[in-house]
Amino acid sequence: MELFTVEDVSFTYPDQDKAALNRINFTIEQGEYISICGPSGCGKSTLLRHLKPVLTPYGNREGNIFFQGKDITKLTLREQAKSIGYVLQNPDNQIVTDKVWHELAFGLESLGLESKAIRLRTAEMASFFGIEEWFYKKVTELSGGQKQLLNLASIMAMQPEVLILDEPTSQLDPIAASDFLKTVYRINRELGTTVILTEHRMEETFPSSDRILVMDEGRILLENTPTMAGKKLKEYSHRMFLSMPTPMQIYGGVKNDLECPLTIRDGRQWIDKLYEKNYFKKDKLNKRIIEKRDEIAIELREIWFRYDKEGADIIKDLSLKVPKGSHYCIMGGNGAGKTTALSIISGINRPYRGKVLINGKDIKKQKNLLSENTVGVLPQNPQSLFVKKTVELDLLEILSESMLTKVEKVEAVKAIAKKVDIEAVLQMHPYDLSGGEQQRAAIAKVLLLQPDILLLDEPTKGMDKYLKNKLAKIIQQLIAEGKTVITVSHDIEFCAEFADQCALVFQGSVVTENNTREFFQGNSFYTTAANRMARHLFPDVVTIEDVIQLCQ
Repeated sequence: MELFTVEDVSFTYPDQDKAALNRINFTIEQGEYISICGPSGCGKSTLLRHLKPVLTPYGNREGNIFFQGKDITKLTLREQAKSIGYVLQNPDNQIVTDKVWHELAFGLESLGLESKAIRLRTAEMASFFGIEEWFYKKVTELSGGQKQLLNLASIMAMQPEVLILDEPTSQLDPIAASDFLKTVYRINRELGTTVILTEHRMEETFPSSDRILVMDEGRILLENTPTMAGKKLKEYSHRMFLSMPTPMQIYGGVKNDLECPLTIRDGRQWIDKLYEKNYFKKDKLNKRIIEKRDEIAIELREIWFRYDKEGADIIKDLSLKVPKGSHYCIMGGNGAGKTTALSIISGINRPYRGKVLINGKDIKKQKNLLSENTVGVLPQNPQSLFVKKTVELDLLEILSESMLTKVEKVEAVKAIAKKVDIEAVLQMHPYDLSGGEQQRAAIAKVLLLQPDILLLDEPTKGMDKYLKNKLAKIIQQLIAEGKTVITVSHDIEFCAEFADQCALVFQGSVVTENNTREFFQGNSFYTTAANRMARHLFPDVVTIEDVIQLCQ
């Protein structure tokens, strides 16, 4: 039975000439698991929002969308709420009550169910999702992963026909993201709920999907099974192939006649077969040489910090040193204290014990680091930087106190827009951009300040691999100029490929740090897919390129 039928749908945002969606056609059957992927800004989120009318953006739409054979625009708000579940990128944007149990019950109360039915469904969902232990907690006490799981449980309590998820793990650590996506898979397989999902973590979602829809520039480029979609993208030399699961990328880089692997398990079996055929040379791995730097740009000495005087410590005895002219990545679970550590380095928050040294000087004896452009900060929520009606005006705003002439400011904005690939969206409102486009616009705004130290909080959120590589080149250029970059990230693959040093924060302190290659060897979860796939034969491989290099 057809659940969604999309016929010749086009959509254009106000005051824009280029269509965000261009003649889209597809059908989705009841019970399918569909993954939609594509470059940042290709129209994925815009398409998903058209599948729930109450979330459809303002603009000009043509074509028809049918839900269970009925014109989707004719669905009542009650029908939409009950039948079409939608999970947003940011869990905080969807939670509306103060307690976990009330959040689970809120949707059911809105539908007018009896108290007895509400108690039954909330108890059932709490058991299915394993949230009994924090059933009576305040929502503010939950981690990012727990909040997103609560959103999912609250939606599933209403027993929807379809579950739509827009980058649901973009703000989750690797372990929480994996658990969340496994739960979505269970919902599809055990409850028969149709799943439509956009996600940049293709390692988890690709093998689970029945079909893959690849979008580009507002169109559906191809629609096929996961294996065939990967093969087609390789044949097209399309940039989205760089975002395919690691086993597929390694397979595509090695001449062989074996079956294409999808999962880490399949990849291990595939690599074993190649090894039996003597495909690999152990002495062929070219390791990236990391220059040792003695001058320290940032040093934290036994830092302790809490937000409330009577509250718990968020940062506990945190010490670290970041060499000048290096790229230092900080990883860890949601709520570990990573973002708080960045706020302490920037001077936004002050610890009650310990010292913060910037370029060897105590931060307490220095003037405002942000106003003097010593430190530039990209916050976790890029929208907090936007204050104007267009991206171009927003970028010009950051230069308002600069000594540059008006012409020089315009040229500087054009140059940075080209650098981060946002030239096409300069005249759009920042809030109308996709998540990845907002991220790049925020990065551009921070880079215009030309800070000596750059603090990036989840900079790759919402970006495909092609754009991550572009960001990496910008960071490498900054490093070559003597700048220092600290990145807080859940993106293990990005950190493994481009960081000089990595640290793992747990419960407010650094539990381990090392040069990047040594850091990722031997871990079970905080390591790359390439390492998990090949370490039984080659323990020191970390990146996709490492494995491909070893092939004859």
